[in-house]
Amino acid sequence: MSLRLAWPGPLPAEDVARLASAALLGRPARRYEAKGLGGGRALVAEGVDLGPDVAACCVIGVFDGFHRGHQALVATTIADARARGCLSAVVTFDPDPASVLGHKAISTELLSARDRVRALAAAAPDAILVLDFTEELSATSYRAFFSDVLGEALRPVSLHVGSDFRLGAQGAGDVSALRELGRFCGMDVFGHDLVAEGDVKVSSTRVRNLLHEGRVERAAQLLGRCHFVRGVVTHGRGEGSSLGFPTANVRVRPEACMPAEGVYACLYIEGGRAWPAAVNVGSPPTFADPDPSFLEANLIGFDGDLYGSEATVIFVRWLRASRPFDSTEELERVVLGDIDWVRTNIGVGGAEVSA
Repeated sequence: MSLRLAWPGPLPAEDVARLASAALLGRPARRYEAKGLGGGRALVAEGVDLGPDVAACCVIGVFDGFHRGHQALVATTIADARARGCLSAVVTFDPDPASVLGHKAISTELLSARDRVRALAAAAPDAILVLDFTEELSATSYRAFFSDVLGEALRPVSLHVGSDFRLGAQGAGDVSALRELGRFCGMDVFGHDLVAEGDVKVSSTRVRNLLHEGRVERAAQLLGRCHFVRGVVTHGRGEGSSLGFPTANVRVRPEACMPAEGVYACLYIEGGRAWPAAVNVGSPPTFADPDPSFLEANLIGFDGDLYGSEATVIFVRWLRASRPFDSTEELERVVLGDIDWVRTNIGVGGAEVSA
């Protein structure tokens, strides 16, 4: 899909629905059945069986964000499997190994484990293996990983990974070591260079950095979709209601990667429909607030009670930085301007989302 949207709008309802559905990773292209797996779980497409003697083309990774580079890697693996007449299998981990090993800070997760699996399912491999990443697994050698862990579920005949991929204790299983292993066990190993967007390599780290700079539109180009976060609507301070623009105050999952503080044009998913919203990220500096900050969303065209409901907020465009105001009158004027921009350029909500 094209993510270079033209302003001003408003966007047609079908474009709003398309934008939201793509952000939410779409519907799985196949039916999957959940099956038990030693040290994890597996999702297996209808009519597919796993087993130590079942040949498979495999791709291994965390796939946080499932950006365009991940999408290309999985698509290459699926194409390889079709050419060889065997299964395609995606192998991933829960939680992210970097969080277990202490290499990853809190609030940097582009997708939850559940949403990562949804994204992978939309790519339609034959099987998705989600391995429980524990300290015990982290201490497993890359050789034992293939013989004792992965070998219980299938027989890899090819392996596709990023060129900088490492597997096993102390990261000893780089592409060179894996190729050497493959020569002995009949597994072709391919190390793929990162996909580039212009002169920029597409990576989860690059996407996180863009989000932390508030550059949500540029991040969307690397992701192939708009970034979203999930949370729960809770009671807030009430200033918005008193000023005439009630807000949904969302406590976002603490692991989620949040964009920089500021005001954004967003889509808010409620009841299977996408509602345009002006969203403030971070505590508004005009008000003293000793409590943890909330994401605050002004939904346009929505009338209802959201308290206690799950919220999904899709970031479409950066509008402005957060700043203190000298008076509530100035605050009201600026916030109403934010809302008017969203209403003018995205529309008034209710587009049905197929996700």
